Amino acid sequence: MHSKIVMSILLSTLILAAGSFVVIGNSFGAVTLLNPLTIPKWVNQITGPPPVYVPTNVTDKKSGILLEQDYTITVTSFMQQILPPGFPMTPVWGYGGLAKDAVTGAPLGFVRNSPAPSFEAIRGVPIKVTWVNNINIPFAFPVDPTLHWADPNNLGMVMPPFTPYPPGYAAAQGPVPLVTHLHGGEVQSYSDGGPDEWFTSDGKHGPGYSTVEKKTAPNAAVYYYPNEQQPTTLWYHDHALGVTRLTVMSGLAGFYPLREYDPALDPVEPLLPKGMYEVPLAIQDRIFNTDGTMFYDTVGVNPDVHPYWVPEFFGNTIMVNGLVWPNMNVAQGWYRFRLLDGSNARFYTLTLINQATNMLIPFYQIGSDQGYLVAPTMLTSLTLAPGERADILVDFSNVLPGTKILMRNNAKAPFPNGATADPRTVGQVMQFTVQGADGFQKNTALVGTLPTPLNPTLAVGGVPTYPTLTSGMVSYSRILTLWEVMGALGPLESLLNGQKWAGILSELPRNGATEDWMIVDLTGDSHPIHTHLTSFQLISRQKINVAKYTAAWLAAQQAALGDPTAMPPWPDNFTPVEVPIGPYLIGKPMLPPLNEQGWKDTVQMNPGEVTIIRIRFAQQDGSPYPFDPTVGPGYVWHCHILEHEDNEMMRPYKVVP
Repeated sequence: MHSKIVMSILLSTLILAAGSFVVIGNSFGAVTLLNPLTIPKWVNQITGPPPVYVPTNVTDKKSGILLEQDYTITVTSFMQQILPPGFPMTPVWGYGGLAKDAVTGAPLGFVRNSPAPSFEAIRGVPIKVTWVNNINIPFAFPVDPTLHWADPNNLGMVMPPFTPYPPGYAAAQGPVPLVTHLHGGEVQSYSDGGPDEWFTSDGKHGPGYSTVEKKTAPNAAVYYYPNEQQPTTLWYHDHALGVTRLTVMSGLAGFYPLREYDPALDPVEPLLPKGMYEVPLAIQDRIFNTDGTMFYDTVGVNPDVHPYWVPEFFGNTIMVNGLVWPNMNVAQGWYRFRLLDGSNARFYTLTLINQATNMLIPFYQIGSDQGYLVAPTMLTSLTLAPGERADILVDFSNVLPGTKILMRNNAKAPFPNGATADPRTVGQVMQFTVQGADGFQKNTALVGTLPTPLNPTLAVGGVPTYPTLTSGMVSYSRILTLWEVMGALGPLESLLNGQKWAGILSELPRNGATEDWMIVDLTGDSHPIHTHLTSFQLISRQKINVAKYTAAWLAAQQAALGDPTAMPPWPDNFTPVEVPIGPYLIGKPMLPPLNEQGWKDTVQMNPGEVTIIRIRFAQQDGSPYPFDPTVGPGYVWHCHILEHEDNEMMRPYKVVP
């Protein structure tokens, strides 16, 4: 277990043992941490889905057909009541714009929140968003300038001895670079919101900055989203190079559900719970100070190398939709919950427990990151990694009024071999209280009415099939590795294939091609690997002899470099040598479970395993993207543990003709 994780466990123990707070000091001051056990649970109330933005509709003047929806979304700082009433408000950053009530449609005026209002995207109707950076205050958490990061002031690499935080380095703390990425969106790279496309409130731009409108304010960028992909749950968040862990921690995230409103093209949607019975739930962990501010580590795990960077952030408090340990009153009937793990690093293994009977309540997963599954899958437990989404149905029809249903979490942190979730704190997520009112299709066998297959792109001749991307379609296979560079006190950085962000461009898939990416996890943790632009199918996971493969992989690189002592990270001009995995595999391939038999954009890759994903660089039905993916600054693939992606576990790739 990383030494940093041991420190975090000890810190949590100190907080719980000390009563209401514990003081952690350095030479520049102290913070007073709030004991999570003093925070009353189930006081905060989720009353329905988040508000939705109101667009300016662009229609054809003759036919009245909706052609495009335009939005202006600003990023600002403000105070929000995240802790229960009676506790101080919390300073956050959030997206905001004109919005309406998601259920009634009542206008709400300008709304900003963390997580933010949702976009209601319509398949086939493009959206154009003007993203405006109005953050004119410094970062609330320490920017580590020893990482490869946006660096708008050109501070450059600082050298030891480092300045403690606070104050850190003023030239790193502001202005704040931001760029919004539509996670899971099939968009041209000019609008992808990649890490180098950032911009600041005072008009500084990253090397990859782009905007689709010539007359764009210097503190803004205009992005275009075609919305031609399958109906699904997308989400948006900041993605600026080397600081994403800090900007998402500050509050920059929101939902982007994409719907098909033609029942002939999506016969599933009309049958599902809607309105007040359809609620997106963003699950995130946090640590709070007694003054309501959020705490993030200010001392790095290897402070003589990276003064402030830590390998993972794990909070001691759970927040759902911007509310700490909330309750949601539910009617007797079906609900659709669009779940998102929006945490920096924490995995969640979720169950629903009837508090009256102490029995598990089953639920049905109908969708994954990139759309519907082949068929509904009944579960009693679901593990989500950062960045993953799950579309689930829960039936409260036969639960007695007044019953409390607890959503629990028992995932270890780091996953899968870290500390056990404290059942008093992070082992509890939220509560549902069943009311007497009849809800959506009470006592109806809803799941049995859904069509087969749920997703027509997961069928051949109308027959449900998985995978639909067959081995015969594969024109190229890549063998890649996940690697962790260790320092004296814990990790120094995490790498993809032993390469840094600035290393030679090695992933150049052809437009329209299908590739197998065979990724070997040589680290001690699971990593949620996310690819921009594409959706893919999980083919298998298989155990591998890590010690022998590691030795062979290192030897191959050392031989190619002519240096028997070379270790990752490899030189930037070096293309790693592939080492076949066959001689090192153990046992048989493990096929994906039913709830992963769908289109994904983020997948859990476990230690000691080879995970094979099959990617077609085209739409799910095989048709070309409605844009040219070969132009623009290109895309990235990365680990969605934000501390990892901020410290080299992210690589660029380009689609080529």
